[in-house]
Amino acid sequence: MPETEDARARLLEKANSLPMTPGVYLMKDAAGKVIYVGKSRKLHNRVSQYFQNSEKSIKTGKMVAKVYDFDYILCQTEIEALSLENTLIKQYSPKYNIRLKDAKSYPYIKITNEEYPQIRFTRTREADRAKYFGPYSGVSVVFSVLGTLRKTLGLPTCTHRFPEDIGKIRPCLYYQMHKCCGLCTGNVSAAEYRELVQITADVLRGNTAQAKKRLEEEMYGYAEQEQYEAAARCRDAIKALEKLSQKQYVVSDPDTDQDVIALYEDGLTACISVFYVRHGTVVDQAAFLPGPDSVTDGESIVSFLEGQYRLREDIPPQILMSFELEEELAQEFSADLFGLCGHRVEVRTPERGPARKLCETVLANAKETAEHWEKDSSRDESVLARLAQLLSLEVYPARIESYDISNYGKEQLTAGMVVIEDGKFKKSDYRTFRIRSVEGTDDYASMYEALDRRLARIEEGDEAFGPAPDLILLDGGRTHVATVNRCMQAHHLDIPVFGMVKDDYHKTRALCTEDGEISIAKERDLFVFIYKIQEEVHRFSVSRMKAGKSRTLKHSSLEKIPGIGAAKAAALQKHFKTLQKLREASPEQIAAVGGISQKNAQDVFDYLHRKD
Repeated sequence: MPETEDARARLLEKANSLPMTPGVYLMKDAAGKVIYVGKSRKLHNRVSQYFQNSEKSIKTGKMVAKVYDFDYILCQTEIEALSLENTLIKQYSPKYNIRLKDAKSYPYIKITNEEYPQIRFTRTREADRAKYFGPYSGVSVVFSVLGTLRKTLGLPTCTHRFPEDIGKIRPCLYYQMHKCCGLCTGNVSAAEYRELVQITADVLRGNTAQAKKRLEEEMYGYAEQEQYEAAARCRDAIKALEKLSQKQYVVSDPDTDQDVIALYEDGLTACISVFYVRHGTVVDQAAFLPGPDSVTDGESIVSFLEGQYRLREDIPPQILMSFELEEELAQEFSADLFGLCGHRVEVRTPERGPARKLCETVLANAKETAEHWEKDSSRDESVLARLAQLLSLEVYPARIESYDISNYGKEQLTAGMVVIEDGKFKKSDYRTFRIRSVEGTDDYASMYEALDRRLARIEEGDEAFGPAPDLILLDGGRTHVATVNRCMQAHHLDIPVFGMVKDDYHKTRALCTEDGEISIAKERDLFVFIYKIQEEVHRFSVSRMKAGKSRTLKHSSLEKIPGIGAAKAAALQKHFKTLQKLREASPEQIAAVGGISQKNAQDVFDYLHRKD
């Protein structure tokens, strides 16, 4: 086994043969599975440390005890090693690495690059010369920031295109309430609007003082030119910014840009908390909770943070940490950040003064977040333990899958699968099954087909839909359970299956087997847990069914016309926006759409004006 002295000596000998060059290493268990990925600018030093008899943290020691072998990849530069490490962590999702959230899920604020820039929420960064601010810690933060900016600066909230729509539409209620500058009226010039957008960018960077200075210059300039309405808008925006500044959490002098990072651990839970300070003000904060097995030594924390900084638009010149890093590791971290942003980044742990006090504030936030999560987790664990006891399960139900069937008449038969992992919904593992073999509205046959496809994957060892569940819950009664049990036998599997029974008012009543019911009415926490699962699986299956029906309705109508395929139907839809506008168009107007011939246009016109 890997934890024996002989194995440790073998691994140390292999590590001592590594060169003193940058590279990435992959720790593997006895089954050959990658359990940890790391990088170093001196592979020999870093990897050999794992197998020496030096003192290690409990989590690091636990990981090292599982190592049977390791691979390594030499790199030309430290930045190349940083990039490769990030790629390999995403590829293998190693058990002991702190998991990096997928970049596509991070929210940003985007300012588009056009004559009248749009300011909007996005999850995707593109090479389109737009300005991106973030990523932010959550969607709610983005919309809170956008809401404040729109209210403060009178930014448009509509989806109209400018300058095309200027003077063609009526001003909306926001303009009448003096909450929008009114681009649509034509009273705001392109230059004035671009200045407003620049001020928005200053605020998003945390530089409210610069934004206020710009507004004051604009106000005086408009006043000298006797453009009093524009000057008044600037005056109102300045007042709003002053109120905004009073609400912001100021932690240092206005010239300070820094990130403050704290790590809290209590043996059971860990939390990494970050305050993003720009121009002396906390503009955002985030908290990350590593998994229970994740190694949280200095190297792992740095690796995780480097992955986060690869996603950020700006990296400040200074990073404060509540905990000490080895000098070599701190230098490596600083060098890697220089490679990402192109300017020097100081990484240090302050020992006294305001900077130390700020680190302690962030540490207190990390502790509170960890304790809150621990409390919620304990509640979830107690509910799952009680569920296992009540249902006489042989294993703790760490992973639960729940299924429901939805349909639109005899069409769009859909099975939804939701996943509950450690008591929490895991939306990334949700799946949809389009029922293909069932005619009519046979719920039982539909449930059999969906589970037949899911259980086949489990039987084959295919984890594309996730690992096998410890428990399956069905939105249905005894017959549903009996149907799935038959399917289970056909695949030679033995996973507990229970139905979630509803009462006459369509509310959760009990759990059931093929033979009887198990009441949960007096188990308040358990009842709420099962109720949430039943509501969620129903919501998900109905939403996927409706989405399928919507796609059918959107494309099938025009495609019934001879000569009109998907591409021509899409072109007509894009040009006329609605079916009603297409119906009001003449054959000549229809034929003006690219790709539509005179015959196509006449056929469309005749089809839309036929008398059924």
